[in-house]
Amino acid sequence: MPDLSSVTGVRRTYARGALSEADLAADWLGQFTRWYDEVAASGLVVEPNAMVVATASPDGRPSVRTVLLRGVSADGFEFFTNYGSRKGREIAANPSVALIFSWVPAERQVIVTGTAARMTRAESAAYWESRPAESRLASAASPQSTVVASRAELEAAVDALAATHPDRVPLPDGWGGFRVAPDSVEFWQGRPARLHDRLRYRRSDGTWVVERLAP
Repeated sequence: MPDLSSVTGVRRTYARGALSEADLAADWLGQFTRWYDEVAASGLVVEPNAMVVATASPDGRPSVRTVLLRGVSADGFEFFTNYGSRKGREIAANPSVALIFSWVPAERQVIVTGTAARMTRAESAAYWESRPAESRLASAASPQSTVVASRAELEAAVDALAATHPDRVPLPDGWGGFRVAPDSVEFWQGRPARLHDRLRYRRSDGTWVVERLAP
């Protein structure tokens, strides 16, 4: 058995800040933008746009992975992927998802629940064209989430695609964006003695309410 004695004793005191109702922006988007900008400017978090996306199969088996946030607006949080990937297939069958931005060095988290829907082909194409050529090649060549024999097989697929499309790799039919329309956005601020601040914007009957959650 592994020795986990050191794990049980790992503790730190969170004392970087506090979050009160009076601190909050008027809406979740304003608060998210404020926190994101602060975390990004602090330099504490290498990729502040990294978020964990949790999905579930129709029979309730969950899966998680880290992706990069590529846009946010009042309509929701945006990311891009292969629609044939595990997350793409699970969203197609069950569009309820959860997101988490885990900004541990800043002692903050943002937790989102909502409904994912495909972005338009035009929106996906606009983002696709903004990506580096190497990223377009890798995404188009990779049968994401499927079993492959070796890395060499993947590299050969990329080389073959590069030879076929030396100038520009077109947007694949099975690749594009998802937008997660939130029904709740929780802002978590670490506090001393584990008495953390948790303030949540929650959609209720077409409006948003703010509520404090026990830590």
